[in-house]
Amino acid sequence: MDKPNYYAIIPAEVRYSNLKPNAKLLYGEITALSGKLGYCYATNNYFAELYGVSKNTISSWISDLKKLGFINVIVERNAKKQIIKRCIGITKKMDSPIHKKMKGNNTSNNNTSNINITKEKFILEVMTFDYPKDMLEDFINYWTEGKKKMRYQKQSTFEIKLRLLRWQKNQKNWDKPKAMSKIHQHLQKNLNVKEKLKKQFENENNKNNV
Repeated sequence: MDKPNYYAIIPAEVRYSNLKPNAKLLYGEITALSGKLGYCYATNNYFAELYGVSKNTISSWISDLKKLGFINVIVERNAKKQIIKRCIGITKKMDSPIHKKMKGNNTSNNNTSNINITKEKFILEVMTFDYPKDMLEDFINYWTEGKKKMRYQKQSTFEIKLRLLRWQKNQKNWDKPKAMSKIHQHLQKNLNVKEKLKKQFENENNKNNV
């Protein structure tokens, strides 16, 4: 599990809610783990060890956060209905004094809010798939570009599973030139070494002949 690289954020709406104090701390931990994309996939076991409590206690805190709408949880299950992957996303838009000052009642702000909510759902769904994290982040960054509409919303059809399969295939093709370039550099380096040794050998022979 990666260590958080971002500050933990606990807005006033969470701090002054009826949540248990440790549930509020858990929310802050989730924001820290969520980083720039707004999600995390830490397990209950991770949080339980972090706070020194049982996994059932963590499950209860997460349930409380979800009920109040502060987080969104998406799980992926296997054939036996066992959870194999979970994504937790920050979904609640907080009304801090700064946010209130910046927020207006115009259509532009409402559209932005709707886009943000849709983007969060898209991110959470993408992160349920078992692909390298870097690849998923590149996929998300590409398809969520746009102001009024994100790139994926402009498509006539968009099935994430099929798009990811195509993305992975294309990525392999993109990586081939890089791999060939490295091979070429290696061969060129060996060739340069051979040429250098050949010149040294010729120079030594010339000296001996003199």
